[in-house]
Amino acid sequence: MQDSETGEVRAMDIRQVLKALPHRYPLLLVDRVENVTLGEEIHAVKAVTFNEEFFQGHFPGAPIMPGVLQIEALAQAAAILGIETLELAGTGKLVYFMGIDGAKFRAPVTPGCLLDLKVSFLQKRSRVYKFTGKASVNGKTTCECEFTAMIADPPE
Repeated sequence: MQDSETGEVRAMDIRQVLKALPHRYPLLLVDRVENVTLGEEIHAVKAVTFNEEFFQGHFPGAPIMPGVLQIEALAQAAAILGIETLELAGTGKLVYFMGIDGAKFRAPVTPGCLLDLKVSFLQKRSRVYKFTGKASVNGKTTCECEFTAMIADPPE
């Protein structure tokens, strides 16, 4: 799985994603990781299906994935990048979303799409990290933003 020379994890299937993230259905928004370069970037994928609960009300007859869920999917990809980079999988540490900057929504995401999630580190400070992320479908950007997250112990 991990290349000891390059530090790159080639791919992660859903079982490995579940080990890295505490999220579960219906809020798990990463289905697999195509590749991740530890300490640098990740490319993950969300298969968007009509069975998603949010499509029942957003919008009936014209289903569109909410933009905030695209940002959440990017944040989950970033969490995997952070957890894998710091070798924290299975420790119980959580990645808390702290802030969003410059969010822009460029195109709708509809059922049947494969949503590509690309996230890179911008800054690393102790336990607080800043990322840049871009979601796309077939190479067309659907959402982009910068966001901040913190790695910490879960609440008691």
